[in-house]
Amino acid sequence: MDDEFRQRLEQRLEQLENRVALLERNQDLIAAGQRRSSLRSLWRRPPMWTFEQYPPRLLNLTAFPPAPSTHGNAPRIAMVTPSYNQSQYLGATIDSIVSQNYPNLYYHVQDGASIDGTVDLLKSRGETFSWKSEPDSGQSHAINLGFAGVDSEIMAYLNSDDMLLPGTLAYVANYFMAHPHVDIVYGHRVFVDREGLEVGRAVLPPHDGRALQYADYIPQETMFWRKRVWDRIGPIDESFHYAMDWDFILRAQEAGFKFVRLPRFLACFRIHDAQKTASTYAIGVREMGILRRRTLGFDPTQMQIRRAIAPYLARQAVCHYAHKLGLLRY
Repeated sequence: MDDEFRQRLEQRLEQLENRVALLERNQDLIAAGQRRSSLRSLWRRPPMWTFEQYPPRLLNLTAFPPAPSTHGNAPRIAMVTPSYNQSQYLGATIDSIVSQNYPNLYYHVQDGASIDGTVDLLKSRGETFSWKSEPDSGQSHAINLGFAGVDSEIMAYLNSDDMLLPGTLAYVANYFMAHPHVDIVYGHRVFVDREGLEVGRAVLPPHDGRALQYADYIPQETMFWRKRVWDRIGPIDESFHYAMDWDFILRAQEAGFKFVRLPRFLACFRIHDAQKTASTYAIGVREMGILRRRTLGFDPTQMQIRRAIAPYLARQAVCHYAHKLGLLRY
């Protein structure tokens, strides 16, 4: 091998080595960009607000803890379901409550004069619960109508497209009995699609009162409260049509009531197209702005909101993936 050929070969090898190094560097840059993109995506859509997390699968109710036994002096629970033209889902909602077989339950469906067959459905269910179908001025009004004049120790409302998980009422009642200083409880949630198939879960960290001032992370369908909360802060504010639950929660927190996140999946939140309307979203943005200004005393920017809730979202992501990996079981 003469010197000239060897020199050309060495130059060629050096060029190839440089190209390989450049390709490796570009690959690292691409991977870093993908990681940043994933982090940005996680920032924009945290697990607790990402509904469709995996392909639909059967909701395996036997995978959740069994219903605990109830005491002979089980506290009276009052539950109301506001309904309007939701006959497609209402039957599953009713069944999820009645099938709990809780020994001291008052359950009422307050329907807003639906025209989709809801009344026939309610009539066919017999005497297992009370119901009324009459015009109302919206969901908040229907909830207040349903609770009017009802005597109970624990209260909750479940929308006509959501479902309780088995054993929820007994578990909540037992917890309240064992913890008399606790006023409001809520738990983890399961996301289901319009067919009732599971598509995601939200596992929440312990309650964070500061984060709650900036964003409502409490799953309404899992929330139960003592009647003393209702008696003190008043009923649902009927001027709110989207953020009525956050308004109620913030008023309770400002009044000093004790919140606890329970370590159990309590209910299913149903995802369907009827929820995703532009008009509802616009109302929600306006109402959430009202609540933030009232609570914080100023109108925070989106960046201020994100920074304020970032620690809570980080803890929620840890809980979410720990549960997903089987490190946390509920």
